Parts: sequence; C-alpha cells; structure tokens
Amino acid sequence: MILTGLSGSGKLSALKTFEDLGYYSVDNLPLELVPRFADLVRQSNEIERAALVVDVREGIRLDEFPHLLKRVRRVLPTRVLFLEASDEALLRRFSETRRPHPLGRNDTVVKSIKAERKRLDPIRNVADIVLDTTKFTVHDLRAHINAQFERNDNETNLTISSNSFGFKNGVPAEADLVFDVRFLPNPHFVPEFRKLTGRHPSVAKYVRDFPQTTQFLDKTTDMLKFLLPHYIKEGKSYLTVAFGCTGGQHRSVFIAEEMRKRLTAAGYRVKTSHRDMPR
Repeated sequence: MILTGLSGSGKLSALKTFEDLGYYSVDNLPLELVPRFADLVRQSNEIERAALVVDVREGIRLDEFPHLLKRVRRVLPTRVLFLEASDEALLRRFSETRRPHPLGRNDTVVKSIKAERKRLDPIRNVADIVLDTTKFTVHDLRAHINAQFERNDNETNLTISSNSFGFKNGVPAEADLVFDVRFLPNPHFVPEFRKLTGRHPSVAKYVRDFPQTTQFLDKTTDMLKFLLPHYIKEGKSYLTVAFGCTGGQHRSVFIAEEMRKRLTAAGYRVKTSHRDMPR
C-alpha cells in the first residue's frame, strides 16, 4: 500500500493505522528505493504486508512516480491511496498544529497548498483510491481505514496485557484498568503455599474454590467484554489490565492468568506479565 496525498490530509495518521493493522510501515522512503523495498517485501518470510508514504517531500522526482508504480506492480500487488481535503480544512489544520507547510518556506500556506495540488496531480490520476478527509477527525480516519483494510477474520486489532502486581510495590504506571483482588483469601497464610505462586495448580485450586473468586471473574469478564469493543472503536490498539494483591505472588497472578484464558477464548489477543512474581 502506497500512501500519498496532500500535506495535512492525514497521511501519517493513516500510516499509523496501517501499522496497527499489521503492515510493515515506512515514512518518506526515497522514491528511487521503492522498487528495491518492494523486492525485499516479496522475498521476505516475515513481512506479509507493507505500507509506505510517498509525498511532496520527494520534490521534482514525483514526476517519475507513474513509471515507478508500473515497475513496482511487476514485483508485487500494490495499491495507491491518495488522501486529500478542502483548502479550508487544510488551512485550519496547519493553523491548529502551527506546523509549516513543506513548500511554505517562501510562500503563504494558501499558495503552498495550490502548488502542492498541482505537483501531486499526476499521482492522483494513478491512485486506486482517493479519500477526502475534509470532514474526518483522526478517529474517523482510523475507523474508515480499519473498516476498509483490516483482515477479514476473527482477530481484533487490540492487544491486551493481563498483568499482576503487588500493591506494596506500587501500582504499575502503564495500567489502563486496575482491579484490587486483596478481598480474596490470601494463600500466603497457608504454609505449604507461601513459597509457591498463583501459577501452581494447588494455589490456583485454592483461590478458585472460593465462590467470590468465580463471581469476581464472571463479573469482570462481562465488564471487559462490554468495554473492549468500545476501546477498539475509539482506536485503542493496546490495553493493560492490572490485577493487584498485597505482594503480587498468588491471588493477582492466578486472576491475571485466568483472565487471559477467558479473553483469549472470546477471540482477543492477550498476553500476561507478572511484575512482582519471583522469577
């Protein structure tokens, strides 16, 4: 996927969205390296899909783009997505961000936009998709790209980290959602469990057998299943859910592992991390 278009139309936001969709993403690759990059992608066993930005920063070499695109398409299937917006929208965006236009060193933003439209016209004419982002927010653009280009399978684009920690060592700064599981009976006070962790089958069974454990897991799972689609809709690609007990050894470890299993079964991509558990 080659992303191009007018400055201020949302190319970098679009590139980030493609990256979150699993594309290997490159910004501002020199034009003469694009065919070589396409060949590397074709030969790679690790890169399934790639997206790169080509725009007015290339200067006069942009005139070579239509010919170069033909060369690239001989190597692998390639589509061109051209982003644009009205002059009024672009002026507003440059004003809000206070960033200079790439062509605006000696001209006003208005003149620079007109010059850029003219320079990019040959590329626009060979684009497979022309997307007007005038009325789009960043979230709208992300949602549109997700709807058009995400894989047609059951995998979501949200990665969840189900973590455990001990409150005595502080709440992890990266946590988006924090649950306190210190209300559960503490295996630390059972002598044979003291040196074990929540990953041990005996400790897991001990914690699981209390009715409040199952109730907590059921209610929390239901809440997360309600929240997660809304996080995805808002463009969140990574969510850290942290479960804390006193020392981060037993209860929180078991709960984090159990939540990973439940959310994985619901179709989410989940990993675990245990900050304070002995290694």
